[in-house]
Amino acid sequence: MNSIIESVSKSGKYIFCIPLIMFGISHLTKADTMAGMVPVPGGVFWVYFTGVAMLAAAVAIITNAKGLGSLAAFLTGVLILIYVLAIHLPGVINAKDEMSRMMPMLATLKDLGMVGGAWAIARLMKA
Repeated sequence: MNSIIESVSKSGKYIFCIPLIMFGISHLTKADTMAGMVPVPGGVFWVYFTGVAMLAAAVAIITNAKGLGSLAAFLTGVLILIYVLAIHLPGVINAKDEMSRMMPMLATLKDLGMVGGAWAIARLMKA
């Protein structure tokens, strides 16, 4: 049983990187649309920057090149937590009604799960 759990859990970092890659590509291809959500000046720059960061992190996590996978996973968790605090939670708090609160709440919960996954991967890669 332990070998099954170990084998399956090794695939976790690859599964984690699938949405990370997709979000990175989305940041690069839809930067103008996403720029309006950035709560600091230079919106388009930050969308491109974080898109490249997510793609680089996915590569580092998958390959663990130069032993940077753990650091990349940890920093990815920090980045996604910033999304939660700066973008999604304000959307939840400032929503006009329950229906308009639903999407930012789902994004908050999804991203919190990704933060936990990123930090778990960082710890496992360090071990």
